[in-house]
Amino acid sequence: MKRIIGIAVLLLVVYLATWIMADAFSGRAVFMSGYNQENLLRRIALYGILGIGVSLVIITGGIDLSLGSVVCLVGVGVPWLAVGHGWPMPVVLLLALALPLAIGLGHGLLVTRLRLQPFIVTLCGLLIYRGVTRGFTQDQTAGFGNGFKALRWLANGEVPLFPGFGLPVPLLILGVVAGLIAVFLNKTIYGRYLLALGNSEEAARFSGIHTDRMIIVAYVICSFLAALAGLLFVLDVNLAQPVDFGNFYELFAIAAAVLGGCSLRGGTGTVLGVLAGTALIQVLRNMINLVFPAYQNMEYAVIGLVILAGVVTDELAKRAVARQKA
Repeated sequence: MKRIIGIAVLLLVVYLATWIMADAFSGRAVFMSGYNQENLLRRIALYGILGIGVSLVIITGGIDLSLGSVVCLVGVGVPWLAVGHGWPMPVVLLLALALPLAIGLGHGLLVTRLRLQPFIVTLCGLLIYRGVTRGFTQDQTAGFGNGFKALRWLANGEVPLFPGFGLPVPLLILGVVAGLIAVFLNKTIYGRYLLALGNSEEAARFSGIHTDRMIIVAYVICSFLAALAGLLFVLDVNLAQPVDFGNFYELFAIAAAVLGGCSLRGGTGTVLGVLAGTALIQVLRNMINLVFPAYQNMEYAVIGLVILAGVVTDELAKRAVARQKA
């Protein structure tokens, strides 16, 4: 809880600082404009779905580096099949949401049955899924054009709240996802199993928990949420290039989870913390774009420093707890 409060306070400070500096830099109310706030909330929602998914894997003590390539596979594959080849959209959507279940199952089985390192398994997935996507599309850009406007409303639509501002629909989808995962982690026996597994897989196994099954569940949910995010991303931007769509998205998701209190050792993590971490990263990106546009190419350096700071903080906290216990 202290970690969540700390990240929430930091988020508030960064938000206010961005507001003040952006408006002073531009000479107008650019940060608090309805357009910027809606876009900021939409990005928080899309990356938040990714962050929640990878947090489940991190809680088990694993990692998933393939998220960005799954986003690419689904985000490029859906318009490529539906528009480029005329497949019925219901069939395409069913395939787009079923395929990641198989991907997550494959990751889970490789980690649990063959005892391969999650880093290696998902790194290979990162390369395979993007390579496959670039192969079947021949690196051609895919998009919806002017079609499927009703479906695209799920990503770029909004629910009006007051004049000049509406609540982005992806934020509502994030609310549903976050609520379901929070209930799973905090109110079900399987969520407690997942947390116990992250603290000590051997102890969890000896206590009767089917650890392999829980690890597989975590990877399946993670891949499914990555596919859902990929679908929403492409519905929002309307165009996707196989060569770079979804690049480094896994880093934003992992950074959000680590900042939000998910230990890379496993065993700890909350949905609320992940959402706070996601919001902080997106506000920082917004700050770079509005206040320091000349340094936009430094964005990944900032994210790298954020991840490093989160890991260092987690290590120092672990050592402090160990000293107190001693």
